[in-house]
Amino acid sequence: MEHRYLTLLFLAAFALLIVPIFLIESEKPVTSQSRERRVNANSSETPTNDNANRTPAARDEVVKVDVDLVTIDALVLQKNTARIVGGLKKEDFLLYEDGAKQEITHFSQDSLPLSVLFLIDRGGCLDPFGDKVHRAAREAIERLKPTDEVAVMTYHDSTRLLQGFTRNRLLIEDALNRVPMHDEEADHCLNKLFFDAADYMVSASNPEGRRVIVVITGVTRNFDCEGGPSGKLAAQQIYESGSVVCGIIPKEPGQGLENGVMIWATRMGRLGSAPYMDIETLANETGGELLADKPDNLGTTFQTLMDHLRSRYNLAYVSTNKKRDGTTRKLKLDLSQPVQKSQGKLVVKARRSYVAPRS
Repeated sequence: MEHRYLTLLFLAAFALLIVPIFLIESEKPVTSQSRERRVNANSSETPTNDNANRTPAARDEVVKVDVDLVTIDALVLQKNTARIVGGLKKEDFLLYEDGAKQEITHFSQDSLPLSVLFLIDRGGCLDPFGDKVHRAAREAIERLKPTDEVAVMTYHDSTRLLQGFTRNRLLIEDALNRVPMHDEEADHCLNKLFFDAADYMVSASNPEGRRVIVVITGVTRNFDCEGGPSGKLAAQQIYESGSVVCGIIPKEPGQGLENGVMIWATRMGRLGSAPYMDIETLANETGGELLADKPDNLGTTFQTLMDHLRSRYNLAYVSTNKKRDGTTRKLKLDLSQPVQKSQGKLVVKARRSYVAPRS
C-alpha cells in the first residue's frame, strides 16, 4: 500500500507535466445525443457479466416518451436542520428554463418506483466496501419498496455488471456477496464507469421509474483513463439519462489522504485543461448529494439517503421552446415566496439542465 501512496504523490507532483497526454484525449468531439427509454426484456432477472464493451444504440431524448416531457426530481430540505420538507403542492414551485417560466403539468411525491444502480469502487489504496459498508448497503436495500428495482455494478480500470435490474432481493444480496476483491494497483476510471452506467440505465431500467445512481467510493475525482470515452462525454450521457447521482463515502484517515491527493492533482491539471471527472459535480448537476461518515455510522447514512430518495417531488413539463435542436438548456427550480416565508430558509436539490431532443 505504501508504494500506492508514493504513486499518488508522484501523480500530484507532476500533474502539469502529464497534461499533454490528456489534451490528446480531450480533442475528441462531443456530440449531443437524444435517447429513448427502453427496457431489455431479460434485464429484470438476468445478470450481465460485463458491461464494459456494450455499444449504445441510437435513441431519442431520455425525457421524451410520447411528447417532449421534461422530468425533474426535487428534494426540499430545511437549510439549517437538513430536515425534509414534505406536503408541498404544485403551486409552491416555480420552474424556469433558460429564464423563461414553465408550466408544471405533472406533480407527485413518492409515487413512482425507483431504479437504483449501485456502483462499487474496487480500485485505489483503500477498500471502501468493507464488512460494515457491505452490511449497511444490504440493510438499505431491504428498506426499498417491493416495486423498486436494484442493479449492482463494480469498477476500477473497467466496469462489470454483477447483477442486472431486479426486484428479487435475494439476487441483490448474492451480488453483494460476489463483489470482486479490492485491487490497490487498479485505477478509478470514472469516465468509463459513468458512460457505461448511463448506457445501462437507459437500456435496462424501468421506463416509468425514477433513475438513481449510488456510488460507493473513497475517491470522488480522477483524471480520464485512456482507452475510454472522455469524461465530458460520460457526464453528458449521465445528464441525458435523467439519472440522479448520489455518493456514499466511508470516511477513514487513508481515504482522506487519497481523495485529497486526487483533488489537488486535478486542480493542478485543470490549469492545463487535463480532463477529469468529479462525482460531486455530477451530484450537484443532477440534484443528488454526497454523504460521508465513518463506516460504523453508514447504516444511518444509507437510511438518510433512502429517506431523501423516497421524499423527492416528481415534476414534469412541456417546454415552451419547441425547437428540437439538441441544445443544453438550463433549469432553475425555486419555491414561491409564501412557502419561503412560512418554512424559513430552504434548499432545493434538482437537476440544473437537460438536453433537448433532436428532430
